[in-house]
Amino acid sequence: MVVLNRIYTKTGDAGETALGNGARVAKHSARVTAYGTVDETNATLGLARLHATGEMDAALARIQNDLFDLGADLCRPEMEKDAEAAYPPLRIIASQVARLESEIDAMNANLAPLRSFILPGGSALSAHLHLCRTVSRRAERLTVEAATLEEINPEAIKYLNRLSDWFFVAGRVANDDGKADVLWVPGLTR
Repeated sequence: MVVLNRIYTKTGDAGETALGNGARVAKHSARVTAYGTVDETNATLGLARLHATGEMDAALARIQNDLFDLGADLCRPEMEKDAEAAYPPLRIIASQVARLESEIDAMNANLAPLRSFILPGGSALSAHLHLCRTVSRRAERLTVEAATLEEINPEAIKYLNRLSDWFFVAGRVANDDGKADVLWVPGLTR
């Protein structure tokens, strides 16, 4: 359990932060940028939840918790030393990715096939879910970039890839199962 008695520590005043293993790195490092953007995704998801109810809200709550798991995973380097750690580091696992895939398939089963690209909008929930989608895509790109520099859990990258798809399909569900989607009309304003 995490105990935060003091919020500011002043240890980051020189532009560094501590990773989950205690190592100090620049706040602009690829790893920190990646998990910071995962946190940003979580914040946008909190806004989306203001418009969600029932099973949709429950699913979004599960994803918010997963995003904290993902942040914990990304802030803890040295996966090869996980077995030696005093406590096992939290890592995204395949079943979390599989759950997203299953939920995407279930939501998509009720939707008419797309005949056009969708513009973000429609209902308030759908618009917010599209914002979540774009921020999670950025988190994915930054995590993939970090993986070119150091070891990153491959399941974390898979999770982010599926997550943006989940937000896209959920955005359609939030638009009356796609009936209220805002469709792109190429060249409409020419």
